[in-house]
Amino acid sequence: MHRQGVFHHVALLFAILMPLSATAAAEGDLTERGEYLARIMDCTGCHTPGALAGQPDFDRYLAGSDIGFQIPGLGVFYPPNLTQDPATGLGGWSDAEIIDAVRGGVRPDGRELVPIMPWPSYAALSDEDAKALAAFLKSLPAIARPTPGPFGPDETPTAPYLTLVVPQ
Repeated sequence: MHRQGVFHHVALLFAILMPLSATAAAEGDLTERGEYLARIMDCTGCHTPGALAGQPDFDRYLAGSDIGFQIPGLGVFYPPNLTQDPATGLGGWSDAEIIDAVRGGVRPDGRELVPIMPWPSYAALSDEDAKALAAFLKSLPAIARPTPGPFGPDETPTAPYLTLVVPQ
């Protein structure tokens, strides 16, 4: 092959691969931004096993809590698994469904998130940041880990919980 043919092939290969690497870099940047947001939004503080007891288990990062919150009149709720496990986590949720839950406080099944989840504050996330957070959560490896509950106000919880006291 002569020199011009080699140059043509190299240029063609570069033209094909360049957009792919730019897309991969953009996705990596989006996921990194989402990881940063999850960190400053303290998702770990509630959604990582052991975190509420001061001993977060980072081998099960964001796989749901074994300590819940009792909300007077509503019941006891345990922060759920945010990993990509389809049975116990967000594995079946779309990006849009994750964003709706984080910013709007509504799960795909229509259930409203409990008030302990600070979604009213997270509603202020920009579209770009909400997409980044969803991309990060979608990048988490699946960890099969069900969390207890939820338990209604007249049910007996099966795992430890913290009690919120509402001022009178």
